[in-house]
Amino acid sequence: MVSTVTSKSSRPGYGQLLRTRGAWTFLLPGFAARQPFAMLTLSIVLLVQHTTGSYGAAGAIAAATGVSMALFAPYSGRLADRHGQRAVLLPGVLAHVVAATSLTALALAHAPLWALFAAAVPTGASVPQIGPMVRARWGVKLKDSPLMSTAAAFESVTDELTFVLGPLLATTLCTAVAPAAGLLAEAALTLVGGVLFAAQKGTQPPAAEAHARVEHTSALSVPGVRVLIVTFLGIGSVFGGMQVSLAAFSQSIGSPGLNGVLYGIFAAGNMLSGIVCGAVAWKAAPQRRLVIGYAALALAASSLWTAHSATPLAGLGLLVGMCIAPALITGYTLVEGLVPASARTEAFTWMTGAVAFGQAAAVTVAGQLEDRLWGGAGFLVPMGGTVLALVTLVALRSRLAARPGGRTVARGVGHRSPVAVD
Repeated sequence: MVSTVTSKSSRPGYGQLLRTRGAWTFLLPGFAARQPFAMLTLSIVLLVQHTTGSYGAAGAIAAATGVSMALFAPYSGRLADRHGQRAVLLPGVLAHVVAATSLTALALAHAPLWALFAAAVPTGASVPQIGPMVRARWGVKLKDSPLMSTAAAFESVTDELTFVLGPLLATTLCTAVAPAAGLLAEAALTLVGGVLFAAQKGTQPPAAEAHARVEHTSALSVPGVRVLIVTFLGIGSVFGGMQVSLAAFSQSIGSPGLNGVLYGIFAAGNMLSGIVCGAVAWKAAPQRRLVIGYAALALAASSLWTAHSATPLAGLGLLVGMCIAPALITGYTLVEGLVPASARTEAFTWMTGAVAFGQAAAVTVAGQLEDRLWGGAGFLVPMGGTVLALVTLVALRSRLAARPGGRTVARGVGHRSPVAVD
């Protein structure tokens, strides 16, 4: 399958991208199916904090979900590369609904923490990897088109739109309806959206097993992918640290509903900068753009702990959000040149999993800091995570250079791409 957009004289843009034949058949159900991803962590934090009274416990349970998702996501991506997305997605959706419903029931029953942890693991492990699957479909449609970078930006914007709407929806349901309403709605949306997306068989990338058998090399064997994983771990620390710290801040000033607004502002900054990134014809090399953009992110994240009222915190959150999208988009763009087509869904799920793992660790640490130290101490987590990742990125940036021909050495046939967040 190829794009119907063939004009080389016109500048790649969103309008051109969205006129790609068949794109809307997977974009709309893909958007619906990825919406629950933005609700999951916050819904767990709000539910478990309500039933236990501890942000530390809530953060730990949410972290267990994130860690299990991070560990299982690459395996899910590899299976999707080899056997097709539908074959992986449908059983995963059903498993997630059962696990999330069980976690909700256990929390409401005030079950011991070990039981909540036991339910959190399959809840995270079964999270459908919709973002990577959508990116994989773009790869099939666009192949080596210059619209690929525009598609990466568009997917980042779509992800961030879900992170504008998801936290608002989760907070509203948990505070205005019932503490369990957020997680139950997440499970219901996963079921409906996942089934609708899986039904779009026409745009599904071909399974690698349908092609000639060739030795397959894991995306993790590519050095640049490992550098990007560390980079995305730092981005995950921002998401996790912000979620817990904003919830604790809003609770401390007696306005729990403000949490969704503040997080929505943060995500809106990410979304707006993503729109701009996709509209710019960049001349600088992506490796350089990533280093510069990540330095800006680390600087912005290092200022969060200084805010002591809602207005400056909202402003700083907006600034941090605006620095995230360029790093995410550039990272996903680099994957295109580093990883062969047969391993790109796996590569993108490593990126998504890294964000989830970083988020999980940040939720745990930030929750402990909020419980044990001063209010706002959780904001130290995004600072530490991004600074450490920046140091690694600067030291190993040479590994992000694509080999001649636009692909690093790795063998295999197959298909492609994903992306997160969060």
